[in-house]
Amino acid sequence: MSTVTDSRTGPLQGVTVIDLTRVLAGPFLTMVLSDLGARVIKVEWPEKGDDARHFGPFVNGESAYFATINRGKESIALNLKDRDDRMVLEKLIGKGDILVENFSAGALDRLGYDWTSLQSINPRLIYAAVSGFGHTGPYKDRPAYDLVVQGMGGVMSLTGSKDMPPVRVGTSIGDITAGMFGLGGVLSALYDRERTGKGMKVDVGMLDCQVAILENAISRYFAESVVPEPLGLRHPSITPFSGLKAKNGEYIIIAVGNDDMFHKFCDTIGRKELSADPRFGSNAARTRHSRSLYSELEKSLEAKSVSDWLEIFENAGIPCGPINSIEQVANDPQVAERNMIVAAQTERGTQFKMPGNPIKLSGYDDPDTRAGPPALDQDREAILQWIMSR
Repeated sequence: MSTVTDSRTGPLQGVTVIDLTRVLAGPFLTMVLSDLGARVIKVEWPEKGDDARHFGPFVNGESAYFATINRGKESIALNLKDRDDRMVLEKLIGKGDILVENFSAGALDRLGYDWTSLQSINPRLIYAAVSGFGHTGPYKDRPAYDLVVQGMGGVMSLTGSKDMPPVRVGTSIGDITAGMFGLGGVLSALYDRERTGKGMKVDVGMLDCQVAILENAISRYFAESVVPEPLGLRHPSITPFSGLKAKNGEYIIIAVGNDDMFHKFCDTIGRKELSADPRFGSNAARTRHSRSLYSELEKSLEAKSVSDWLEIFENAGIPCGPINSIEQVANDPQVAERNMIVAAQTERGTQFKMPGNPIKLSGYDDPDTRAGPPALDQDREAILQWIMSR
């Protein structure tokens, strides 16, 4: 793997991002822009900075939470209610390509920077606003956090199993999906600007993004007039496609997506008669009788350990996998080979390990050492010099 440090190369080299974001959804979006080569200037509130600087865990007094989503950025502290600092921001906007913020809807407007005002400063500016509910609709003025939109967006009603209370998805998918959809909007607006020469507003609501990832739950509701419920590990419409118990109660993931694969799977576990059973003769039939099928499969799977079955199924070409802990993921050879754990070091010498960039581009390096997160206001002089230059 490469050990080249961040050299600001990538397809977005030459693109400057004015980053007014904080905590997670917006910083995740701008972090990926930075990974793709953009210069990201993080504008923070004086003295306190991004709230995420104060979230644990901490290493040598520095936040790993903040470092993980703010690597490779620059920092300048500005009070957006101060006249002189507003002039600095407006010069940044005038020279920037993209402005990203994740305030509540209307907050930037109240500071005097609505979309019309931003366009008057820089007609080529792409303005990305990530908020809880977007800038239109009856909920637009409501505050929102990840947990709120996970609950409102339906994904929580599908997570876990019916005999347990509601369960939050284990990562902040309300924030992360908004960052990813925001990234798609920004990149499409950049492409559009190449043709038109004009900027564009990108309005992303976290609730919208949760609805967008409901995939077949929405289609099943309209097609069958049935409200989908949590199914634990089981897939609602593909069978066998679940986590099943093997020896010592360990779970293995089995993903059998068609009838031919099911026949092969039954042969592999020594249960050829199951594929001849009319209850299991098609995917639709297997799904209707999933409880009976899974009971039969677990009777066979309990004879061997997960590691033994993984080897058998991999040799047979049957999609399968373990349920890994975070420790196992962090030490997985595939994860390492794909450079999905990278290191970044702060100015104070603190080193953090964090997830890498899953976007692999043939024309650019994917270094395993990245530029670290900035200290609050550390790049003030360089940024001020840049905005005063021609």
